[in-house]
Amino acid sequence: MAKVEWQNNFVSLTKRNRALMNSKNSILSKLNPNYFWDVDLAILDDTNASRLIIDRVFSLGEIHEMNQVIHFYGKDKVVEVLSNLSYIDPKTLNFIIKLFNKPAEEFRCYQRKQSTPQHWNS
Repeated sequence: MAKVEWQNNFVSLTKRNRALMNSKNSILSKLNPNYFWDVDLAILDDTNASRLIIDRVFSLGEIHEMNQVIHFYGKDKVVEVLSNLSYIDPKTLNFIIKLFNKPAEEFRCYQRKQSTPQHWNS
């Protein structure tokens, strides 16, 4: 019974998120709502949640969505947020390094990975 209730809540949240994303005049209206499956978009503010939005779009999004985020927030803000994330998967990090022409050492996730010993990795 609880599983069915959870699924119904998830479906209704997803439908409501899609409707809200289509009605808002913000960056969220231009992005795929599936990136924010765990967030109620009715309370998500694109200025206060810039870290979440930038993280999700660069981790899950497409090139045109990344360009929209850069245009909306500005290159400096996007680079600042990405530089301070504690984790970015290796392929995305490499893409970001090439896109913004920044050395890997400027990214917190790269520094963190370098300071963590790799066990069983030959």
